[in-house]
Amino acid sequence: MTTTGQTRLKVIDALDHPHGGRILRLRLLEGEAPSVKQLKGARLSAKGPRGESRDFRVLSFPLMGGKVSDKRIRDTGRVDVLVEEEGEDGPSIDLQWEVTGS
Repeated sequence: MTTTGQTRLKVIDALDHPHGGRILRLRLLEGEAPSVKQLKGARLSAKGPRGESRDFRVLSFPLMGGKVSDKRIRDTGRVDVLVEEEGEDGPSIDLQWEVTGS
């Protein structure tokens, strides 16, 4: 996802995926809603409430909440993503973390 530093998302739910990776439910805080094309395969950064940080890559979109579309992201300001966290050190991305482009 390319960003000018204005698009910020917040993690409002996070859980481990049974087949690997982590599912994050994101809510738009500031800026323009990203498109599906911008998110798919994007490398993003997340920062925790205590200053911890983690980079991750968007693998796909889980369908548990319905099919993802640009219109749906714009209308609701929310999107679910399946991610792969990079590196092995550090805490997993969790609630209240903020996400920006990497």
